[in-house]
Amino acid sequence: MAFREEDNYINKNRKPHNPKSSKYVNDPIHGYMEFDDWVVDFIDTPQFQRLRDIKQLGSTYFVFPGASHNRFEHSLGTAHLANSLVKRLFDQQQHEQISSDDIKCVTLAALCHDLGHGPFSHVFDNTVVPKLFGEWRHEVGSEMMLEYLLEENSMDFDEKDVKIIKDLITGEVTDSKRSFIFDIVANKRNSIDVDKFDYLERDCYYLGMKSKFEFTRLMNFSKVIDDQITYLHKEYFNISDMFHTRYSLHKRVYNHRVSKSIDHMIADALVKANPIFRFTDVISNREEYLKLTDGILYKIEYSNDPELEESRKIIKNLRYRKLYKFVDECLIPAEYYSHVTEKHLNELEIVSHQTGDDPISVEDVIVDRVKMNYGKGNQNPLDSVKFYGKYSKDNDAFCIESSEVAYLVPEKYEEEIVRVFSRDPEKVRLTEDTYRNCLTSHLKQIYHSRSNQYNTHSDH
Repeated sequence: MAFREEDNYINKNRKPHNPKSSKYVNDPIHGYMEFDDWVVDFIDTPQFQRLRDIKQLGSTYFVFPGASHNRFEHSLGTAHLANSLVKRLFDQQQHEQISSDDIKCVTLAALCHDLGHGPFSHVFDNTVVPKLFGEWRHEVGSEMMLEYLLEENSMDFDEKDVKIIKDLITGEVTDSKRSFIFDIVANKRNSIDVDKFDYLERDCYYLGMKSKFEFTRLMNFSKVIDDQITYLHKEYFNISDMFHTRYSLHKRVYNHRVSKSIDHMIADALVKANPIFRFTDVISNREEYLKLTDGILYKIEYSNDPELEESRKIIKNLRYRKLYKFVDECLIPAEYYSHVTEKHLNELEIVSHQTGDDPISVEDVIVDRVKMNYGKGNQNPLDSVKFYGKYSKDNDAFCIESSEVAYLVPEKYEEEIVRVFSRDPEKVRLTEDTYRNCLTSHLKQIYHSRSNQYNTHSDH
């Protein structure tokens, strides 16, 4: 499907609405969403329909029964918001003609941004693949599946447009003349994008939680200044609510102790099943990756292959809620980050500090490191947001210091928690004692190290 030349003048010569060329989808979050025929062409493909079988929140569904929504509806919602926002921003521009190719590329990037997610979403790309293969991001899979979708369904697209869609998915700015469009789907500048707008609202809805963030209002009070999306200064606290909602969901839901326990059970089951399913090969084989969904657990569970016995046992324990047991956790002070890295605190290091007669092995222990922030590491993402005043000139955008609007703001914007789980429920207490011995030993080393540094500086 090539972009039509006659669509290149969208402001003054926009075609009248043709109900036969669009489709409506009723969504609990956004109401009736309208998709043009060129979007529907993408939706009605096996590559996109696959997302119906991948849970948006992965294993969280095993803890929060309402979280049954899938990547499919999230992708539709993100595309709907991207299309609405980019049209609005383009209509504000003072150019006499603007190519509709930009609208289509942004919309399709939003629609396809999650095509590469594997089983149980981040469990696969953040835990399973690193254990088997190494670092891998689902965006790489999304690019692979996008190419597969275009070729398999005979979509006629210019290579230039495909490249732009891929860059929009990753948020890498490749056009300095209109860099603001790269902020819409995956915003690397300040982390405000329609992907978050949809998943924050959608996740809260299905989790039975309330969100104070008003994404519709924020979109309505946005405009492009200096090739960057800016917001009315009154939206400062609305944006702050968005980042706090994100942090709150990570703290209360996405990194829930039981969810993380189940994450590791599913990851273990898939890693042990790799000799049969060859995930390390599948992630680069688009035809096979198409078949890889959350349904992989059922394939393992109901298989009679003796090589899958260990994986079946883990899944059976999951069905009976015989989960890996949470042992303990520690919130690491920011000044100790460099002293409590994976090198200092890992399964092998913990086991080396055991003193009991009943030994624990490395296979009994899981060390899980969780970083939670406002979306931009230890920085306040609001410092990277540009605002405009109600009576500002078109080229007058500015930053707002947090001290100008409130004194009740976080001192830090990132935290790291180290959690320990036990695969053997009979060894929880022993693992806890060993973990605390290890932690105490490291704290003493840190104390002596810092004391020596202080004494050295004092001598000078």
